[in-house]
Amino acid sequence: MPRKVILDLDPGVDDAVALCVALADPNLDVIAVTATGGVVPPDVASRNLQAIIERIDPPKRPRIGVADTLQPLRSDARDLHGVGGLAGCELPVAEKANRHLSPKVIAEEIRANPGEVLLVGGGPMSNIAAVLTRERDAAETLLDLIVQGGSVAVGGDATAAAEFNVYCDAGSAREVFRSQVKPTVVPLDVSSQLQFGYDLLEFVRSRDSRTCRLLAELLPGFYHAYRQRFGVEGVRLNSLSAVLAAAHAGITTAESMYADVETSGEITHGATVFDRRVVPGGEPNVEVVMSMDANAARDAVFRALELAV
Repeated sequence: MPRKVILDLDPGVDDAVALCVALADPNLDVIAVTATGGVVPPDVASRNLQAIIERIDPPKRPRIGVADTLQPLRSDARDLHGVGGLAGCELPVAEKANRHLSPKVIAEEIRANPGEVLLVGGGPMSNIAAVLTRERDAAETLLDLIVQGGSVAVGGDATAAAEFNVYCDAGSAREVFRSQVKPTVVPLDVSSQLQFGYDLLEFVRSRDSRTCRLLAELLPGFYHAYRQRFGVEGVRLNSLSAVLAAAHAGITTAESMYADVETSGEITHGATVFDRRVVPGGEPNVEVVMSMDANAARDAVFRALELAV
């Protein structure tokens, strides 16, 4: 039976791909998608999320939550994803009269499905922290929480010390790590290994589904940005790692650790500290994905997109 999931995303091209794969994967039942600012400002993230859902028009439409326009964020990634976050693509979107903030949607869906919902975060953890700290009755019935963020041993990508999702809202990441829920964390060490060459672009161009046609529009600009900035012929799809960990638990291995987030350092703001000493300074509070079968992960992506509407 498919797992009920809520996706909290900041699209962004990699989150757009993650959403497309999640909607198509038979192991997942996406009951809600919620926007958070991060790669782009909150209002743009909300617009992109709605536009993607409208464009794909899945048989079962998930609820949509919008980001708080006052969400405090330390940075964005528009230099890589484009001003609008979708690598130069402009997707039309209908104006909705009734819009609900992401934490409200998350909490309501968890309450409606107690003990059944897996919450997956692919962006800054502002919404997730709000639910865990202000909606404790809902959080207590959450089946599981998987977040993509942080770094164990490879430094950062937003700064030399900090991974982007944590750096954007380090305070919220710290609240998630310190919450009563023990999250599974997919760190940069693992998520950065999920890279695709032009085989992904060729694949979506050869399919005629709405999903693949959308990705065929989004990906070329993203490949170009990666080539210009990093000098590589391919793209990295970090947020996809959290979706795959949710849909295919057997392709990952994890370790329990004690972890915390630096929120006051001048050059280490947003750094995640995973205590790997023989005798750690605290009880394990996170499950850290330490490896992912890259071949199995890639196969899962192509299988899902083959089934996409």
